[in-house]
Amino acid sequence: MRGSTLQQGEILSTLTPDQLVPADHPIRRIRTIVDSALAELHAEFNTMYSRVGRPSIAPEQLLKSCLLIALYSVRSERQFCERLQYDMLFKWFLNMNIGDAAFDATTFSKNRDRLLEHEVAHRFFEAVRGEAERRRLLSDEHFTLDGTLLEAWASVKSVRPTDDDDDITPQGRNVAVDFHGEHRRNDTHASTTDPEARLAKKSHGTAAKPSYAGHLLMENRNGLVVGAALTTATGFAEREAGLRLLHQRRSERRPEGRWTVAGDKGYDTKDFVAGCRAMTVTPHVTQNTSNRRSPLCQ
Repeated sequence: MRGSTLQQGEILSTLTPDQLVPADHPIRRIRTIVDSALAELHAEFNTMYSRVGRPSIAPEQLLKSCLLIALYSVRSERQFCERLQYDMLFKWFLNMNIGDAAFDATTFSKNRDRLLEHEVAHRFFEAVRGEAERRRLLSDEHFTLDGTLLEAWASVKSVRPTDDDDDITPQGRNVAVDFHGEHRRNDTHASTTDPEARLAKKSHGTAAKPSYAGHLLMENRNGLVVGAALTTATGFAEREAGLRLLHQRRSERRPEGRWTVAGDKGYDTKDFVAGCRAMTVTPHVTQNTSNRRSPLCQ
């Protein structure tokens, strides 16, 4: 028998977001770990807000929202707030009811900036990592280092000579800039919208763009991140940040015995190899033997 399409929707429903999320969905296990980590930060959240005034978005919901943006590759905060209006899984993860309105995108951004000022994101990461340690999911012997370029929110057209004081009024939103034949260097040029960004490129033959350098230290048992850093994109940032992450992890755990750390050939430098050996860490990095002798052979 052919079914019919009802044109009139239900006025009253007894469903909850929890009933709509599958019982075996991986997000349920993630929420359990996240809620446990956020409970440890409850006292710190109280010190960030005044006891009077209009209530803001709960910091727990802000951190959970940032996690959803990363897990589901949501392109922007505005798109996330739009999706939150109809996505029941998102509402369930944020402990919201079906009828609760989504966040305003502007309010969401301003409240998120407060968390960045108090470095709550880093403490949240440490709390989640601590939960993994209590479950014995982390290795204390074998690690992997890696780094990548993170493109800054600054256009190449905003890069101008640092000694150029001319006030150029843009003609429209996308002003034409002719920089062909101009040699751009980080010691002579800087972005007018993001001065801390540096011109960098991943490989030969690609364009240099305003960027930052991101670094991760991962343990090799389950591939979980145990250390992260964001630095200025320089030619030495990858090795220097790698040594700092190893030293920080070493001082936190204070284990006995020798560690091993893996990395690509970008870490095959004399300073990095010597720094690892000074911390009783054996570097297992790819040898860079292009017109040189690898420091691992010395």
